[in-house]
Amino acid sequence: MPNNFQAIHHVSMIISNIEQSIWFYCTVLKLELDPSRPKMSSDGLWLIINEQQQLHLLLTDNPYKSVKQAENLGLDRHVALKVKNLKAIMLRLDKYEIAYKTSQSGRQALFCRDPDNNTLEIQE
Repeated sequence: MPNNFQAIHHVSMIISNIEQSIWFYCTVLKLELDPSRPKMSSDGLWLIINEQQQLHLLLTDNPYKSVKQAENLGLDRHVALKVKNLKAIMLRLDKYEIAYKTSQSGRQALFCRDPDNNTLEIQE
């Protein structure tokens, strides 16, 4: 049977504060909110990656809060986002004093954490 999957529609991550997540994802990373998403049983945000893919930020208690995260961000659970211009992202992270590490493999990629310690890989 051939693979029937076409793409990742969305990835969900847990957040603790709507305003700080809007600041990080919309102000720092320049993602846009999707106002067309229906109201769900819990609060959260839908962020547009492209016409087919989104990030869904869930405002809920984090059952993983006590789980120790890897020191090496690339070896931690993470979402990888592809961008057209990695340097522009680096400049924005620098502007807002958001710590990040560039990929040790030499790839055009960086790793950072959002305000809730969710790890993001951003690559060109």
